Amino acid sequence: MQIEMYADVLCPWCYIGKRRLAAALGQVPDRHRIRVVWRSYELAPQESRTPGQTAAEAMVGWWADAAPARIARIRTLGAAEGLDLNLDLARPVNTFDAHRLCHLAADRGVADDMMERLLRAYHTDGLNIAAPDTLERLGVETGLAATDVRALLAGDAYADRVRADERRAVECGVTGVPSLVIDGRPPISAVQAPDRLGRLISDRLAVHAA
Repeated sequence: MQIEMYADVLCPWCYIGKRRLAAALGQVPDRHRIRVVWRSYELAPQESRTPGQTAAEAMVGWWADAAPARIARIRTLGAAEGLDLNLDLARPVNTFDAHRLCHLAADRGVADDMMERLLRAYHTDGLNIAAPDTLERLGVETGLAATDVRALLAGDAYADRVRADERRAVECGVTGVPSLVIDGRPPISAVQAPDRLGRLISDRLAVHAA
């Protein structure tokens, strides 16, 4: 059975959702029967590759006086999952190349590790995950060959896969992230309690076994 996880590195909820999905899968006895596929979904394709304001500053622009409470809630929920979400350090940038890097990592069998490293680099360390040198370093730390990452960044490899994922998101009814498409069913939020996610996943596995 396949679970598709639509996500973008810029989204703190995606980091939280990644943790909750992992916890949910840990509750499923037949975990080996499940394949998790990371799907690209750009939240801000218009963003520059040069960092500007912080995520926290952007949230103030969106939510005005409600921003401090919302930021605090995100940080609190992240901390409950063992995450340090530094919204005052993270600076939104274009994530197209980061998504391409994830597709390269998927072909090498390390997509989950690559997404984890990108999320930590952006949300915790405040790194520019659009910068080629940063992406090369993160790719190498995840186990990719430096020559492969440099070749990727010098060309347009996997651009078609990113675009295909985004078209697929529209077809599946995905309108935001993190979204899960379990066994081709309508998308659901990945930011749910692990127990509930685990039950949903187990129920679909049971359908396959019937």
